[in-house]
Amino acid sequence: MRRWPWLAIVLLATPALADPVTPPARLAYTQLRDPAQEAQARALMATLRCVVCQGQSIADSDASMAGDMRALVRSRIAAGERPEAIRTWLVARYGDYVTYDPPFGAATWPLWLAPIALLAVGAAVARSSFRRRAR
Repeated sequence: MRRWPWLAIVLLATPALADPVTPPARLAYTQLRDPAQEAQARALMATLRCVVCQGQSIADSDASMAGDMRALVRSRIAAGERPEAIRTWLVARYGDYVTYDPPFGAATWPLWLAPIALLAVGAAVARSSFRRRAR
């Protein structure tokens, strides 16, 4: 019977223990010295999705994984790598989900065609509504 309070404490403390204790990567919160390189890095980071947060870009996310991805982007740009090559590498590593504009393919066609289908349904509903009012 005395196990229940300890079990509750352990279960409630688990999310606090999930946060990493390692310090953030060196370039996670530090800008590059060259303003042109930092602008390239920020432009690329704004187009990449955080794989932990799912709804935020790595530029906006406070997750440690997003910080690691920001540091990776900045370090590769500082080394002279082109943003498109970095994007290609990240997509190869994490999949199309990491980018906000996935390519049209077998797995992503609903993402591209759903807005068009919704517009067509909305136009049909509006048209039928206007026809009823005209009578």
